[in-house]
Amino acid sequence: MSAINDLTPAETRIWRAFPRGEPVDFRAAENEDQTLGDAWGAERTVRASVLRALLLKAPQEEGEIAALKITGARITGVLDLNHAVIDAAVRLRQCQFDGVPSLYGAQLRQLDLSRSVLPGLNSGTLRVEGALRMTRCRMRGPVRLGGAQISGALFMERAKFTAPDDSEPVLQLNQAAIGDDLWAPRMRAHGVVRLTGASVAGRINVQDAEFNKPDGTALDAQNLHVGAHVRARCLVAQGRVELRGSRISGRLDLLHARLSHPGDTALRASSCVFGELWLRGGERIEGALNLRRSHIEILTLEPEMLPDQVYLSNLTYTALTPHEPPERRLPMLERDGDRYDPYVYEQLTAAYRHVGDDDAARLVQLAKQRRRRTTLTWYGRLWGYIQDAIVGYGFRPLRAAVWLLSLMTAGSIVYGLEHPRPIQGGAPDFNPVFYTLDLLLPIITFGQEPAFAPDGWHQWLSYSLIITGWILATTVVAGVTRTVSRQ
Repeated sequence: MSAINDLTPAETRIWRAFPRGEPVDFRAAENEDQTLGDAWGAERTVRASVLRALLLKAPQEEGEIAALKITGARITGVLDLNHAVIDAAVRLRQCQFDGVPSLYGAQLRQLDLSRSVLPGLNSGTLRVEGALRMTRCRMRGPVRLGGAQISGALFMERAKFTAPDDSEPVLQLNQAAIGDDLWAPRMRAHGVVRLTGASVAGRINVQDAEFNKPDGTALDAQNLHVGAHVRARCLVAQGRVELRGSRISGRLDLLHARLSHPGDTALRASSCVFGELWLRGGERIEGALNLRRSHIEILTLEPEMLPDQVYLSNLTYTALTPHEPPERRLPMLERDGDRYDPYVYEQLTAAYRHVGDDDAARLVQLAKQRRRRTTLTWYGRLWGYIQDAIVGYGFRPLRAAVWLLSLMTAGSIVYGLEHPRPIQGGAPDFNPVFYTLDLLLPIITFGQEPAFAPDGWHQWLSYSLIITGWILATTVVAGVTRTVSRQ
């Protein structure tokens, strides 16, 4: 408490104003630049030790609510409030801090550092009963808020986070619990921002924010829990955005976002649970998109945003928007390396059936069989090509009728021009159409084929029609069985 005995005029103003919660404004002009605070003179310089003594002594006046409200001061030394319990609201706006404030384990009613310039902040496990405001702050070193508990909202609108080196994240909110919103539109972070295991009861707003760590992870938000929406429209991220294992009850809105991490993963949202995911209207993602094992109710995915590598194995979604033809959707299923994954085709099929587009669903199933064919042995691929050519794996049944009609027409013309000889007396009158059908259709007989025997090349034609008929019948049965089993 020695600082009480030698207060400067600036400190005396603060000491007298505190018990009544009166503001003390040292600014020479309302719009002055706080980054020039090193040049501020003694008339607006306050020692951190004096503020500490004031907050811990907490002088009171009857009928008044004490509060520390300072604007435009230069605070020298280290404001050490480790494990302190502060009942008064603390508002240090547009101030310039020479030392890194240390609030580890402290309990505060409210903390407002808006527009201030700080060399960092050590506030792990900090507890704030109300809101924590860092709006338009300039942080020139790591901000440590890991394990913090903020009952109200956290405001970081237009805040800028930098650090002399990248040995640790510029902003740590890992395991933090925020009882309301995390509000940080237009935030700028040059280094890693860590939100691993954090919980936000309300919304997260990082619209127009920039996260910059081109050689690594720019935003690490693994196992993040959000009770409402995440608004990240027009977000710019240079480096990986890591969301693995996160749960967002509302939507993750990445409309018009620019995600870039060439040669690596740009967005990993694997093993996540989202109400909605919006990826639309932005530039093409530079780097891989990983949505493996996630569950998303409504997936809004614009084909133009998809990168060359898209990992979708075991991704589950109920609806896929906007409605696009299969030709626009199928390429994304083929970008998961060379591995064939039938599940991704089933999910896309289900999405088309969900909106009643059965034709598109059949085309996806046909594409699935063609992709599967590439994994088979040579004879399996050969049989696949036959099924595809004849009936489109059962998803184009009219093709079988065209084949049957064409072969029947050809056979009828040939045998009509030159009748095969009867095998025995009493043979029925020869009918080239039904004779050809007898050769083409297994099991079914019209009594023509056993009563007549062709000679020469006509005999080879009959053999060809019999073999073709069996192949046609087998592929039709296989295709119909496959189609029925899908229903």
